[in-house]
Parts: sequence; C-alpha cells; structure tokens
Amino acid sequence: VQLQASGGGLVQPGGSLRLSCAASGFTLDDYAIGWFRQAPGKEREGVSCISTSDGSTTYADSVKGRFTISRDNAKNTVYLQMSSLKPEDTAVYYCNAHYMWRNYWGQGTQVTVSS
Repeated sequence: VQLQASGGGLVQPGGSLRLSCAASGFTLDDYAIGWFRQAPGKEREGVSCISTSDGSTTYADSVKGRFTISRDNAKNTVYLQMSSLKPEDTAVYYCNAHYMWRNYWGQGTQVTVSS
C-alpha cells in the first residue's frame, strides 16, 4: 500500500505546477483525498480535499481560485493543479487518503516558488 506524490519543483511567482498523487496496492475510489503542505518552521496545514461520494471539493482560503483538486479513478490518481503561485506557497506538499480507519500518507513533494 503506497501513495506516491510527485510533480513538485522550482517555479517562478505567477507560474503553475500540477501535483499528482498515485495510489498502489489499493483503490482510491472509496477514499477521501486531501492535499496538505508544510513550510519550514510551520505546522502542516490543509490545502484542499475531494470527497468520494459526489466529488465535492474544499479549499483553504489562501489557495481558493488558484488551486484545483481533481481525481481520475481510472488512473487511481488525484491531482492538484496550482496556478498563480506565490512565494508563500513554498512548502513540502503531501497527499493523504482516508477511509474509515484507514489513513495513508504520501512521502511529500517539494514546491519552491522563487524568482
């Protein structure tokens, strides 16, 4: 059972990145998926999540209108499209899959927004 987060990198302010969270060993269909991030010296915070039932989404105020979460059950992958990136978006981004008592974390992918 594994969650693999990828897609991070160095991008200039105003740029875009798409993060991927791919599951292996289990099917994401039944899981609510969340993206979290942790900047140096700060606590981990929730960024966005997507439900299983109706695909409803939630975003932190700091990323509303700039980030979009989506899921592709056929590819067993969840995405986080990030646009209009700001230096304060710099952090390690983690994905999480949650269903009943099952809770899995990916290993994190670094996003650095800098000129």
